[in-house]
Amino acid sequence: MNREDRRGRRTWLQWLPGALISVVALFAVFRLANWSDLQLAFASIRPLNLTIAIVLTIISLFTRALAWWTILERKSTVPRAFFIINEGYLLNNLFPFRLGELARAIFMGNASGQGTFHVLSTIVIERALDIIMAAGLLLATLPLALGMDWAGPFAWLILVLVLLGLSALYLLARHHEAVQAWVIKVGSKNRLVDRWVVPRIGSLLDGLAVMRQPRKFLQSVFWIVVSWVIWVLIYYVMLLPIAPQAKYWWSMFIDSVLALGIAVPSAPAALGVFEAALVGALTLLGVNASAALAYAIAMHFLQFVVTGIFGFWGLIRDGRSLSTLFQDVQAQSKAINEVDSHPSGEAHDPVDL
Repeated sequence: MNREDRRGRRTWLQWLPGALISVVALFAVFRLANWSDLQLAFASIRPLNLTIAIVLTIISLFTRALAWWTILERKSTVPRAFFIINEGYLLNNLFPFRLGELARAIFMGNASGQGTFHVLSTIVIERALDIIMAAGLLLATLPLALGMDWAGPFAWLILVLVLLGLSALYLLARHHEAVQAWVIKVGSKNRLVDRWVVPRIGSLLDGLAVMRQPRKFLQSVFWIVVSWVIWVLIYYVMLLPIAPQAKYWWSMFIDSVLALGIAVPSAPAALGVFEAALVGALTLLGVNASAALAYAIAMHFLQFVVTGIFGFWGLIRDGRSLSTLFQDVQAQSKAINEVDSHPSGEAHDPVDL
């Protein structure tokens, strides 16, 4: 078996667990649903609610772009950040391994001149803030959803762990020179660190620079919070036709469960896992499983279509095709992996110039 065949086989083996999880999740949620009830639930979704949800989704994408633009220290433009975010979502929806995150780093790194690994670290900050928001919402709503005393401490534990992770990022940013010097020192004794970490550590730490600037960091946090508030409102607006008795905190709970649930490896677009997370959260709240599944499918389709439209628009705007987009990401990923083949004295970062 040649090298390309081995790489292809390894790729399929890496993709298989996520696909199996998605298949199992889909089987479970559809097993719970009653088809006649599912049809009635779909029929109850009103065009007005759907229209409001679409408009709010577009607004939320702009607030997300503003947050990322701020974390990038405004080295690009808001429209470019907006379209690249949607191109990343499009890739995540169509291909496995969450290639969209790497795509965002590559495209913005090239567009802004900051480099892939610099931008990648800004995405890490953005995702860390998302996890904090999800943990915070879960902290506030899990005791209400379960009505159990142990739920509160469990949610606090999640929040503490996330805050510790964010604190670690802050310390890395604050003491970046000392961290870089330490990594280089370790690299002189460890071949693996020298080949994989040392060539990238400078760009990765530079991408955390916004955390050393309280004003910009707080601005980015503000826009992240606004995007989450809008998404909670979207989930509530779409939930009302299916569950008129729903309280506003229900949408906070299901949004937080979804955000944490789709972190589980799965097929592209979190297929199956997305639906299972929402159905599980809603059934805990007393919503009929069929109605919950109709709601989950509608929300998934809404996100897929809106981000897909802007993702394709971004491709046309940047003069890229979908096949070229995927090939570029694959090529950059391969280039990153091949750093390991360079001798220690010649190692350099092929995508972070």
